[in-house]
Amino acid sequence: MSFIIHVFNESWAVLLESAPFMLFGFFLAGLLKALVPPSLMTKHLGGTGPWPVLKAALVGVPIPLCSCGVLPAAAGLRDAGASKGAATAFMISTPETGVDSIAVNWALLDPLMTVVRPVAAFVTGALAGVLVNRFAPDETPGGARPKPLIPLDAFAARKPPLLTRLRAGLAYSFGEMLAGIGRWFLLGVLVAGLIGALLPADGLERALGTGLWPMLAMLALGIPLYVCATASTPIAAALAMKGLSPGAALVFLLAGPATNAAGITVVARMLGLRATGIYLACIAGCSLLFGLAVDALYLGLGLGVSGWVHASVEEAAGWFAYACAALLLGLVARQEIKKLRPGGRAPRPC
Repeated sequence: MSFIIHVFNESWAVLLESAPFMLFGFFLAGLLKALVPPSLMTKHLGGTGPWPVLKAALVGVPIPLCSCGVLPAAAGLRDAGASKGAATAFMISTPETGVDSIAVNWALLDPLMTVVRPVAAFVTGALAGVLVNRFAPDETPGGARPKPLIPLDAFAARKPPLLTRLRAGLAYSFGEMLAGIGRWFLLGVLVAGLIGALLPADGLERALGTGLWPMLAMLALGIPLYVCATASTPIAAALAMKGLSPGAALVFLLAGPATNAAGITVVARMLGLRATGIYLACIAGCSLLFGLAVDALYLGLGLGVSGWVHASVEEAAGWFAYACAALLLGLVARQEIKKLRPGGRAPRPC
């Protein structure tokens, strides 16, 4: 019983710290849904060349989709005229980060890691997209599937009022999107609590050491594992508190959300084996390179191995943190109850 209470206390501390930022991230996601028309994305990501790839990687950074949820979105971009490279860039940068996970990063990690993670996601996606277009291009001339895009003037002609779009966007982010992400985030919080209760303060540092080996271990763990960007953040923070280096934590934050065993087979069917090899090689290589660079950066700044992670706010948490935690739990429970009702359906992947 004492162990269960310990796990609960550790998990509750993580939830208190992250819940306000989690809700803020869902709010930003609703604004994106309301203000950015799909036709605008497909217009700018269609065609060949490096610019659609760079724009696809950049557009994917704030969008909160996991490694499974991004697959139908990438297939839609392909149908709308995006090249293999643009689709690859989107499939990497999108699940590795998002407005929701950026907000949770700020809460559980630190400002430096909050900046480094989306930058690494953009660079990895852009590099992979450029290499796919170079070494595994589309077979058809012009590179894209010949489906017409929706003209922006046609979209504007039937675009609903701003207030209606805002309501619909927030209803989506706090409804369907939260239903897909919420349970996984809470599972990540529970795993973080288990790590905090089970491992001694320097357990991972003593077991894995420092340098490249812990990064390779996190890469081997992250590639086949299904974990979304938001859920991976409390796990990485808990691992870092137990001695994992910032660079190794970043490897997990990049490789875990970008890949999973089931999604890799879909990528192979969509893009081909050669493009899939480039996709995986870029994720692995860039994760390790950014991990080594981040460790060197933290060492140069004089930061400790685990001191870079925010300490628990159990003592400092006020009424606002408790209210946000209760609200987040209530919203997740509401979506789970909806799925249990007759006629309820499971949400699409986050």
